[in-house]
Formats: sequence, structure tokens, C-alpha cells
Amino acid sequence: MDPEALSAALLDVVRPLAEARRAGSTEGLTPADLPLDRPRNRDHGDWASNAAMKLAKTVGANPREFAAEIAAALGEVPGIASVEVAGPGFINIRLDAAAAGALAKTIVEAGAAFGTNDSRADEIINLEFVSANPTGPIHLGGTRWAAVGDSLARILAAQGASVTREYYFNDHGAQIDRFARSLIAAHEGRPTPEDGYGGGYIDDIARRVALAYDGDIDALDADEKQEAFRALGVNFMFDEIKASLHSFGVDFDVYFHENDLHDSGAVERAVKRLTDLGHMYEADGALWLRTTEFGDDKDRVVIKSDGQPAYISGDLAYYLDKRERGFNRCIIMLGADHHGYVKRLMAMSAAFGDEPGVNLQVLIGQMVNLVKDGQPMRMSKRAGTVVTLEDLVEIVGTDAARYALVRSSTDSNLDVDLDVLQKRTNDNPVFYVQYAHARTHNVGRNAAASGVDRSGFAPELLVHETESALLGALQEFPRTVAYAAEVREPHRVARYLEELAGLYHRWYDNCRVIPLGDESVTDLHRTRLWLNDATGQVLRNGLTLLGVSAPERM
Repeated sequence: MDPEALSAALLDVVRPLAEARRAGSTEGLTPADLPLDRPRNRDHGDWASNAAMKLAKTVGANPREFAAEIAAALGEVPGIASVEVAGPGFINIRLDAAAAGALAKTIVEAGAAFGTNDSRADEIINLEFVSANPTGPIHLGGTRWAAVGDSLARILAAQGASVTREYYFNDHGAQIDRFARSLIAAHEGRPTPEDGYGGGYIDDIARRVALAYDGDIDALDADEKQEAFRALGVNFMFDEIKASLHSFGVDFDVYFHENDLHDSGAVERAVKRLTDLGHMYEADGALWLRTTEFGDDKDRVVIKSDGQPAYISGDLAYYLDKRERGFNRCIIMLGADHHGYVKRLMAMSAAFGDEPGVNLQVLIGQMVNLVKDGQPMRMSKRAGTVVTLEDLVEIVGTDAARYALVRSSTDSNLDVDLDVLQKRTNDNPVFYVQYAHARTHNVGRNAAASGVDRSGFAPELLVHETESALLGALQEFPRTVAYAAEVREPHRVARYLEELAGLYHRWYDNCRVIPLGDESVTDLHRTRLWLNDATGQVLRNGLTLLGVSAPERM
């Protein structure tokens, strides 16, 4: 019996009991109103619910008495072995072995679809992440967002959402001018400007620009030369960024150019919309947005007194553009240095008439540090001043890099120990999970060689304590993915996989799929093969959500 079936059974039991107490219609009651959780102590059963305590006041009953009524009725449901009342009204439910073990076949037959649903089919999501300035290779902060953002997109899509991955291409502003001046200095053999960019990549791109330019680039006047190095240099740099991300398993559906906002009149349209809504005013020769009315700590200048757009003008135009493209959920992933932007972005959303936290969500990621031989790694072979995506992948590989960056909450600073990630031991979390998956395939190959197949299935035979624990964890996968989507936290899937891998390894040490010696193949062996293959399927599904491979041999 899977969690959905148990929830439905609980609802079917509660409704008549509630109505019998003259609680009125229970038509609006749903399984979501009757929570089911896995007990921390498995001795308390397979599932626990506080439904009686939650509904006691509504139905006018003592919580423990109401729980006893629910327990008595649930005990008659096929597949439930026993139901007990604990404490002030907790209901502890134990499934019979056949009902619990049936999940193994359900998972194998569902395959890659296990853990997916369409609960978020009404969400049309624009997920903006990475969006590093095209002035250098992607640093570790951007690399973390690449891993987390792509995983989050996969998890949201697995719950039925329509997700567009978007990269905001910041090709407008002072940092691009500094980038062009740095390229010119490298081309001319001069030192890097004081406010410029350094590193071997600048020399590489400067050479490529000079070779690609149609004509003698040194014959141009200063302004023309600046524009030539800016246009060609930015394109070359962005091509490198895209190639790096692609090799990291991350591709975007949309690359949105900031210049387009200013060239298309999008800023003017956003200002007009906010003016029509009554949220703009003039003061000191500038045009302001009343963001304090929506929770910001001060109003914001949108158009400066010299007529030039302020920085926030691009944010306004870009957000409105996303909403006009039909996205009802806009998620922006920003680095820790942008924490101060959150209030103004939420105020901006509210000024347009949207609901902050619903139509617009901002996720903040903390810093990443690489540790090698117990010491922070600070220098890049190519970028010179920062460690890049390429540096990390070169040392540990794409799988280990992605997994290491996604397995911790983005709310916390992350120290990535390169020595651990290079080990082929259980200390390395990605190896631990991938090895569990490879082991399921090895068991399957050995089973086939020994004549064990899935022709029989007797789930009532799965009674060993490690089988109960493994089945309990497998049941949790759909709920884990759904919750990770709800709270926008892909690391919950990674941590789940590590727990599942541990339970599988313990089961492997205690329960044989292949007969010993001259033993005959029995339905117990066949049923355990179903459980083995179900575990492999869930490990594979979870790793896929994280953009990490699931090798069949290691």
C-alpha cells in the first residue's frame, strides 16, 4: 500500500466518523488535511498521523477518543496489519508485509515515472540562474547555481510544472566597458587597467578578437577600437561560458540580452505601467517608484535627473517582460552579495499588482570554497584570481562537482573538500550513492546468471527488518521530491539518496537474492530481485533529477 492509497483509506474512514458526530459536511476534506508521516522510531509502525488531534475540535470530540474510533475502523482496511493510539491522540499504523512489499513491483513497473506527478501543472515557471557577467569564466558561486538551478528545474518539471531555464545576459553597463579596455590593454601589451580584468583568458580572447576582426583593428580610432573589442570580446566570452555550462550538463532555453530591454522600449513600457497604476512620482528632477508602500526601506529612483535609467529600471522592465511572456512564477537565483536586493525586488513585484513570494521568488546562495590538502584553493590556472567551473570539473569530474554543490542547502556557506571527492570510498557521497546503484545492477546480472528472474512475486515474504526499512525509504521518494519542489531545495533529494543507499547496502549485507550452493530458486529470491531492482530504479530517478549519472558498473 503506497502513501496515496493509505491517505485515501484514512480519508474514507474519517469522513463517516466525523459526520456521525454531526460535524456537518466533510465534502471539502482532502488527504492533505490528514497528514501522514514516517515515525522516527520504526518500532512505532510504518506510518503515523495526528489527524484525530487536528480534527478533534471541529468534530467536538476528545482527541484520544476520536483517534481510537479512527484506529478501529482503519484496522479493518485490507493491507493494514495493526493500528495503535499513542499519547494524546497519535495514530500509529503498521502495514502487513504484503501491502508494504507490493511497492517494489509498483516502482519497477512505473520505471522513470516513479516520483513524478502533475500537481504543479498550473505553474508556468521562469527560472533564472547563473546569469554571470560575460567578463570572465564562471566562478564557484555561479557553478553552484548552475548545479542547483538545473536540478531545481528538473525537480519542478517532475511535478508537472512547465519550466523555462533562462540566462540573463548582462551585456550593458560599466563592467562591459572595463572588460573591453582590459582586452585592448592585453592586445597592446600594456598592464591590466586598475579597474580591469586579468588572467590568461583575457590574453586568449584579445588574440581571438584581433584575428577575427575584418580589417586592421589597430587602424581604428579609440572609440571604434573600444566597440570592436567590446562586441567581439563579449561574444567570444559568452560562447566560452555556454560551452562550459553545456559540458557541465546545463543548457538554457532562453538567453535574454539586457541590451534588448533598453533598445526595445521595455523600460519605458514598465515606467508607463507603474505610472498608470499610480506608483511613480517626480522629485528633484528624477522619476521615483514608491517602493516603501510595498515594504522597501526607501523609494527608488527609476529615471535619474539626467534622463538616464537607473539600475532598477532594468529590473522593472525585465520582470514585466517575463510576466507578459506568460510566466506566473518567476524564480530568480542570486548570490549572497545580492541579499540587499530582495526587498526592492519584492516591492517591485507588488507594485505591478503581483503577490511577492508567489509570482516572484528570490533564492539567495551563499559562498563556495574549495579545500585541497586542508587549505583553501584560491587561484585558477586560467582566470588567475578566482577558481572556476573548469577548475573544479578538471579536478573531480562533472558528477562529483554537481553532486557536491547540490547536496547542501544554499542558505549555508559550502566547503568542498577536493580530497574527499577524489576518493572511491564511502566517505565520498557521490561515490556512495552511485556505487549503490551500480551494485543493484551487479546483483541483477548475477541473479540472471543464477537463474533468478522476476517471474514470481510474493511480497508477504519480505519480512526481514532491513527489507521493512528499505521499503519504508522507497515509499518516501515521491514525497521527498514533491517537498523539494515546494520549498525549492534540491539538496533534500541528494540527502534522501544517501540515506537510501545506506539502507540498501545494509539490506545487501543481510538478505540474499542469489541462492547459496545447491539451494533452489524460490519466490523469496525472485521477490528480493524485485526489491533490488526497485531500489536501483529510485536511485537512478533521484540521480537523474540532480543531473548526475547512474553508472551500471564501477
